[in-house]
Amino acid sequence: MIDVPMNQAVFFQQLFSLQGQTALVTGGSGALGSAMAKALATAGARVVIMGRRAEPCERVAQDIRAAGGQALGLACDVLDRPALERSAEEIIAAFGPVDTLINAAGGNHPQATTSAERPFFGLDARIVEQILGTNFTGTFHCCQVFGCKMAERGRGCIINIASMAGLRPLTLVPAYSAAKAAVINLTQWLAVHMAQEYSPRIRVNALAPGFFLTDQNRYLLLDAQSGAPTPRAQAILAHTPMGRLGAADDLLGALLWLASPAAAFVTGQVIAVDGGFSTFGGV
Repeated sequence: MIDVPMNQAVFFQQLFSLQGQTALVTGGSGALGSAMAKALATAGARVVIMGRRAEPCERVAQDIRAAGGQALGLACDVLDRPALERSAEEIIAAFGPVDTLINAAGGNHPQATTSAERPFFGLDARIVEQILGTNFTGTFHCCQVFGCKMAERGRGCIINIASMAGLRPLTLVPAYSAAKAAVINLTQWLAVHMAQEYSPRIRVNALAPGFFLTDQNRYLLLDAQSGAPTPRAQAILAHTPMGRLGAADDLLGALLWLASPAAAFVTGQVIAVDGGFSTFGGV
């Protein structure tokens, strides 16, 4: 065990503290979003959990409040720009302006996934547009609505949730891969824009999770009857040096680092949390 002097221990506690900050997590009622919301609250932030339905958002908020934190559940569709504007005012009234924005709303759809029964040429353009909207356009809207307030104040932190599919286009999920690639490009562009045009104290980064088992991708990774890994999951594990799928808790250290003063000189970066998948060449 390392013996750290008390003054240094306090310094490191403060370095990773979000005490007094207000954080907003879109998609905050999902498996990954809710874990991130609870972690931000544990680090001291007042947390707003945003999703399309009020009830699951409020359940996450109640869990945070029961643990001694401050939280607000808020129903809002990230594609509804007027609703986002109203939500921004509601958040300011409750907790003050948003210091940290986590854009976690997104996901794929089975009908946007190619298969023997659904070839690429048969994908429904409306479903593809829905995937692009939820993952990219919603993130874009939130960056505008809440990023504008950060620009006015001269400080803030935006963390977009990208995906391994955005870094390395994956088979079967063309719409999702394209949408997350757009999120990564927006992250890098906005990081430069905010720092140069408004304030170097506004940071924009992204997390790129590897393969995490969630309700949205369970149909791709586990056999519906037996629960055994599908051939796709077996291929993923064979190309992941750490040999397992990710769990929600695996994202939290990188999230808190990017959100905290510890990452004060980090912007425009895409941090892969993938068990080594992106670095493994297969041999």
